[in-house]
Amino acid sequence: MNSLLRYGFLLILIVLGFAGCQKPATPAEYNAKTGNPAYYNAALNKLTEVVVHDIFSPPVASRIYAYANLAGYEALVPSDPNYESMGNKLKRFQAGPKPEAGRDYCFPLASTRAFLTVARALTFSAEFYDVFEKPFYEQYKKDGVPDEVYDRSMAYGEAIAKHVLDYAAKDNYKQTRGFKHTVTNADGTWVPTPPAYLDAAEPQWNKLRCWAMDTCNQFMPPRPAPYNLTKGSPYQKELQEVYEIGKQLDKTKQDIAYFWDDNAFVMNVAGHVSYASKKMTPGGHWLAIAQTVARQKKMKLMPTVEAYALTSFALTDGFISCWDEKYRSNTIRPETVINKHIDPQWTPFLQTPPFPEYPSGHSVISTAAATVLTNLMGDNVAFTDSTEYKYGHGVRSFKSFREAADEASISRLYGGIHYRSALVNGQVEGEKVGQWVIQKIRSHKSAVASR
Repeated sequence: MNSLLRYGFLLILIVLGFAGCQKPATPAEYNAKTGNPAYYNAALNKLTEVVVHDIFSPPVASRIYAYANLAGYEALVPSDPNYESMGNKLKRFQAGPKPEAGRDYCFPLASTRAFLTVARALTFSAEFYDVFEKPFYEQYKKDGVPDEVYDRSMAYGEAIAKHVLDYAAKDNYKQTRGFKHTVTNADGTWVPTPPAYLDAAEPQWNKLRCWAMDTCNQFMPPRPAPYNLTKGSPYQKELQEVYEIGKQLDKTKQDIAYFWDDNAFVMNVAGHVSYASKKMTPGGHWLAIAQTVARQKKMKLMPTVEAYALTSFALTDGFISCWDEKYRSNTIRPETVINKHIDPQWTPFLQTPPFPEYPSGHSVISTAAATVLTNLMGDNVAFTDSTEYKYGHGVRSFKSFREAADEASISRLYGGIHYRSALVNGQVEGEKVGQWVIQKIRSHKSAVASR
């Protein structure tokens, strides 16, 4: 018996000896493991979950995504000499703190730490992050990141996040809170729409600092057709088209309209009971598309994060540009005019969102996002979009980003909430925004050098 005990004790010592001789993971080893884009994607998806839960409006959601992805990008960029900081590229943004020379970092960890720190600061539901973050960060340690490197990388991510949040604090967002749009009831001007008759959303959004654009009206679209109900006038023809399409909407067009609805706050009214449905915002939808294709193409972490960042900047500038025109033209929604002058029982297939009609926000931001993604990931890249399946919106397939943007745009006519000129001119506006973002702030050095 004693010999068996001695043998077992000796075996334990041998096993412990082997364990003690194992070398710690090298920086190349733990950066390779933690550089899996799945980590960053998980952080991005958690932010989208919170954005949906907190019911941020589409423009506000785009702002949150942009700052979070800027932080994620800036904390990661020191890991790849082929990419540059956004310092002096984005409007009034300076490069942030540098990593300490001669020290090892896990930059993928710093990146997600920066992203989630900014995401937490700009949203409300902290409990979502509390549950998510502990096991999320523990995985980096399981991947071999030494404690000292872990702590240093977390601190670096937090420093970048603070730098980005300081930048965010100066974009005029706080100064635009509490403003209301004045409803004049003049012919052809916007008024609140059923069923909730909400105030117009974000009437001061054009006061926010742009990201790549020089000014909020740099890509101002043509004037919308003048309000004129005379039969045969340009406006009357567009109005009649919305009415006729709405009366004859087939299943295919209904599916397209619903798939791209992306209305963050849909009010459901049944008798005396009303409740809101939560959905993904248009910006969140396009970042999910970017993620789908990045995974499909097996893109590495750095180009993936660059794609998210530049797409976010196109979305935010797209909303600023679009909202600037919305409150300049102040165009009435089709539903209001049709109910008053053509058919009081007519309702659009989609619920009309609470802001002026012209131009179509989906047309502007979808085309801006598609333009950036086409530049970064290629044209004619086929993909299947199932990102909103869990919200009941089904699955659709596309031959390219541009085809998806075209469908997102026309969906607003099918939905009965936009005139055709808002779509056509909105897409031209969005194309200009997207091209400008690529021209001004594309960060890959080879792309910069080729300009």
